[in-house]
Amino acid sequence: MTQPGSSAQLRRTLRLGDAVVIGLGSMIGAGVFAALAPAAAAAGSGLLLGLALAALVAYCNAMSSARLAARYPASGGTYVYGRERLGAFWGYLAGWSFVVGKTASCAAMALTVGAYVWPEQAHAVAVAAVVALTAVNYGGIQKSAWLTRVIVAVVLAVLASVVVVCLGSGASDAGRLDVGASGGVGGMLQAAGLLFFAFAGYARIATLGEEVRDPARTIPRAIPLALGITLAVYVCVAVAVLSVLGAGALGRAAAPLADAVRAAGVPGLVPVVRAGAAVAALGSLLALILGVSRTTLAMARDRHLPGALAAVHPRFQVPHRAELAVGAVVAVLAATVDVRGAIGFSSFGVLAYYAVANASAWTLDPAPTARLLPAVGLVGCVVLAFALPVTSVVVGAGVLVVGVLAYGVRRWAGSGR
Repeated sequence: MTQPGSSAQLRRTLRLGDAVVIGLGSMIGAGVFAALAPAAAAAGSGLLLGLALAALVAYCNAMSSARLAARYPASGGTYVYGRERLGAFWGYLAGWSFVVGKTASCAAMALTVGAYVWPEQAHAVAVAAVVALTAVNYGGIQKSAWLTRVIVAVVLAVLASVVVVCLGSGASDAGRLDVGASGGVGGMLQAAGLLFFAFAGYARIATLGEEVRDPARTIPRAIPLALGITLAVYVCVAVAVLSVLGAGALGRAAAPLADAVRAAGVPGLVPVVRAGAAVAALGSLLALILGVSRTTLAMARDRHLPGALAAVHPRFQVPHRAELAVGAVVAVLAATVDVRGAIGFSSFGVLAYYAVANASAWTLDPAPTARLLPAVGLVGCVVLAFALPVTSVVVGAGVLVVGVLAYGVRRWAGSGR
């Protein structure tokens, strides 16, 4: 039975600027405030090489996603691309990887907000943040885009302050920017895997394809624009922080950007950096909820998830049941898990998602030149996934197996009717 509103289409209201800002809000988030430390711990002086490798894989994935989004401008992102290009199973696997992995990422971002705003009550603050941003998303995509603009502006201002303070201080030393991989090739690959997720938000533009005006033209322009701006910001921040702390101290830092401005002799900026981290996490959480709910909508339309989740609100033109369901699950996770537990299988799942995207893009054009970027992106995703810590690989692979078994059971039950 078709659910009320399940066949309704979302409204195309997002222009190029809106799409770029949503991508920036996804990428320039809490990751830049936290990911540099574990990446430096893994790669040592090879941190910048890891950043470059992460950016290369992200670029390949971005161009594959842009080409696919222009061909299939519907909500769901790689779930739709995998289904159309590779078959129902691969689309389902991509959707499963995205929904499960990014739901965990939502909880991690919410807990990051709580850790910066009120560490003693981090779980309570996290749940409140999820409820508030779910309400914003429920009110319509334009409200979400407007709030994302504000968040991006605040975070960019904070990051610019960090860069100026660090590079302009007497503590800055260009000699600390040694790009030799002191952590070895394995450490550099692991750093790239950790830093990759700071770039992964460009897919949020693709998952909103059904709400973008002139998607065949807008999406292929918005994705590389957002990725390029983000890369420039991250390089500036990484160079500034490394020049003050060095790879060793950066790898040990609990709050690397705050430690960097303190070492630069401006401790008064520390509260501003903490506030910026909280705002950045809110921006990431807002964009993540948008992306997960749209993929949930697409999977519900195909009955891989309950059909009731495919409903579109007649007034606000948003997948309101999917948004409420995602918000409820994330709130429960935010109230019960810790950040490390939430991130554990998210990383592996996201790389699996992008592997399917590149495999899908490979089928678009048989020309060798057209297949080069998807091939590099696919290999890069697989290598970075298995370069992650062993626990992340085992847990992530286990979650994918659960999804495969669920798919098989559903197909078997359907064929037995």
